[in-house]
Amino acid sequence: MNYIISIINPDSLSILMDLCNQLDLPFSITMAGRGTAVQSMLDLLGIESNERRIVFTVANEEKTKKLIQAQKRHMHIGVPGHGIVIAVPIKSVGGGKTVAFLNGETDNAAYTPSLNYAHELIVAVCSQGCTDMVMNAARAAGARGGTVLHGKGTGAKGAPKFYNITIAQEKEMILIVAAASQKAAIMQSILKKAGPDSKAGTIVFSLPTTQVAGFALLDNQDET
Repeated sequence: MNYIISIINPDSLSILMDLCNQLDLPFSITMAGRGTAVQSMLDLLGIESNERRIVFTVANEEKTKKLIQAQKRHMHIGVPGHGIVIAVPIKSVGGGKTVAFLNGETDNAAYTPSLNYAHELIVAVCSQGCTDMVMNAARAAGARGGTVLHGKGTGAKGAPKFYNITIAQEKEMILIVAAASQKAAIMQSILKKAGPDSKAGTIVFSLPTTQVAGFALLDNQDET
């Protein structure tokens, strides 16, 4: 079972919602975000805006493959500028009824994840306005790009601090997909150049992915 993150152009949102409905996926959550491509790259690809919609949904292995294949077919995922898809494996689910609901079943069910991943999703949480600092560090280690979500920390009363960083303040979350072999170098570069003791105050961690699409060289070879 996967937590699927689709990062798409705003005008493709209705198409994705139709695809999710056709597959009877139980729920979808949509957020606004923006890409980190520099203006010269946007001009090269003929893209007028880096505004993005990030859609989160849950699907079993079979529906994950069908959804990604449908996005490639109907939304041109894989063509530069049309978006990316990341499937993050769910390690555990709270209760058999929830597993059954997420699988579109009626009887209680069990869930055991597989643990073999070629790519990882790097999540970097930094102070507002420091996205370029983080992405420059990531690109220096081989990262190809990322997507930014804006939010606010929800630190407890008294604004606790981590490495003198106030948790409850405006934050930006950067999502970067990389080959597993590159993950450590990218994270180390971010920590060295934009880590907790810098202006960016970045906290970074990674998650495994079961499937990716829209990254050209990173795309799973068995997906067509």
